[in-house]
Amino acid sequence: MRRRRWKHVLIGAFAGCAVLADAGAAAAQAAAATEQLAISTPPAGSAAWVEDHSYGLDLPDPATTTPAAAAEFFARLTPAETDRLVEAYPLVVGNFDGAPLALRYRANRVALAAERDRARARAADPALDSGLHALAVSRANDVESLLAAGRQILAFDPRGRGLLTEVWGDLSSADRVAVIVPGSDADLGHFDQAVEPLRSPAGMARALYAEERRQSPGTHTAVVAWTGYVTPSGLGPDAVTSRLADVGAPRLQRLLAGLRETTRPEAPPALFCHSYGSVVCGTAAPDIPRAAASPSDTSGITDLVVFGSPGMGVESTSELGDGVHVWATRNESDWIGNVPYLEFGGLGHGADPTSADFGSEQVSSARSSGHNGYFAAGTDSLHNFAAVALGAYQDVVRPAPEA
Repeated sequence: MRRRRWKHVLIGAFAGCAVLADAGAAAAQAAAATEQLAISTPPAGSAAWVEDHSYGLDLPDPATTTPAAAAEFFARLTPAETDRLVEAYPLVVGNFDGAPLALRYRANRVALAAERDRARARAADPALDSGLHALAVSRANDVESLLAAGRQILAFDPRGRGLLTEVWGDLSSADRVAVIVPGSDADLGHFDQAVEPLRSPAGMARALYAEERRQSPGTHTAVVAWTGYVTPSGLGPDAVTSRLADVGAPRLQRLLAGLRETTRPEAPPALFCHSYGSVVCGTAAPDIPRAAASPSDTSGITDLVVFGSPGMGVESTSELGDGVHVWATRNESDWIGNVPYLEFGGLGHGADPTSADFGSEQVSSARSSGHNGYFAAGTDSLHNFAAVALGAYQDVVRPAPEA
């Protein structure tokens, strides 16, 4: 009992530091925070898919099939077979890392349309109370917006708060690929926000994609906004433990393994890890797919950019494995700098990635403001993020020397 009480005291201390640093929205979030149910299993329909032998072939188990094996399986299918699978199992096909990109986009449009119709039908139920009715209407509207022409949904899972991955640019032909890994409160309902868009994964991705094109119009780029794990809600217990990151990290590793099968960039995808997303990236880093490059080939290095980070779950970059180059930044007004950088009894996320002895390469975030301002136009951070994503390391702006 004493140990449990001490754990709650520590949770309060961690959350309290953040709340005091940003007493408005953060306090409201902390008050409403609840522990989240992590999603680690394959999407709905997977069990029926495995048991379906009507195609005259064994369908690969989404829970155990590697992206490389999945790529081989889908390459053997005829157009008629893929059409049948998309219509019968859109959630399985749409979330199968290693499946062809265009096929996943198509399957996810089918899955999204079905979810929209389900939410609309639920909203029309007169037995729903006002709160559940509002949630159903909100879900229908969120999904409807994703069905707009031109949107490329790489993954969609309606369970819980909703998981979603979207692509900007032509991922199949991109020379450079960037993956954004968001932090707390990222889900289907907050994936693409009209108000304060840079708080949302879609807003971050659009800003990065536009800045890449501004800096290097001739480079074929793609940006992936990956909300493929259950994120913490607010500043409660989930935000100060690695529980959700431990479940999310293998999902990030599978995404990257799938991209290695279906894309051909010049270098491994660069990861941009915001806030709690940097805990996911740190947990995943030792086992992310390494490029098949010689030791002298710098294109074999994975760039990992952390910003607004509470820590990566390690004490230094040496714990992240070879083949990873960490870039780090935090602006002066980001409240995350007031959170204790330590790990004790499973609480906290280790050392500060921007500290001198962590081993990361520091970049400037001048002119950015607050915890969600790193992708704002005209900031050093956005400029630097695009330069790293493009591999234009000579253009990266370092922090000004301290007086």
